[in-house]
Amino acid sequence: MSEAFAIRRATPDDAATMSRIATDTFVETFGHLYPPEDLAYFLLNSYSPAAQREMLEKESVAMWLLERDGVPVGHACAGACGLPHPEARVEDGELKRLYVLREAHNAGWGSRLFETALHWLEKDGPRTLWIGVWSENLGAQRFYARYGFERVGEYRFPVGNTMDDEFILRRKPSA
Repeated sequence: MSEAFAIRRATPDDAATMSRIATDTFVETFGHLYPPEDLAYFLLNSYSPAAQREMLEKESVAMWLLERDGVPVGHACAGACGLPHPEARVEDGELKRLYVLREAHNAGWGSRLFETALHWLEKDGPRTLWIGVWSENLGAQRFYARYGFERVGEYRFPVGNTMDDEFILRRKPSA
């Protein structure tokens, strides 16, 4: 039996689903790094259904679900740049999240999900794009480098009271 993967744009009606997949992928990828109280605080404030609905209702933000046989196994979020870099402008685009559950890795769908977000970010033409990535996530850094993103800065990202060292990646507009 073959599995059917699909990417679809999320709507405000998907807020609870986005909350679940955002929580599941973050915990699977990074949950072991944080004290339980910091992780719980972050998830409640960043990935709750209400927080997801608020983002999904913004015209400046787009979110996608990666589904396998109708069940979410990944997601992406993109919008206006909000990274703390002196050259970042609101009109620049930012990939805010790209997560795929381990069970769906290595099938090329993470790349397709990323390319979907890139296409949306540049739907009105080429522009500067930004990504924040955990400093120790070497696989993600290599992945983004294949798409022309280069490290241009650093910042601290709060997960509860834990402060992560993050890198800021940028890709200048392509022709």
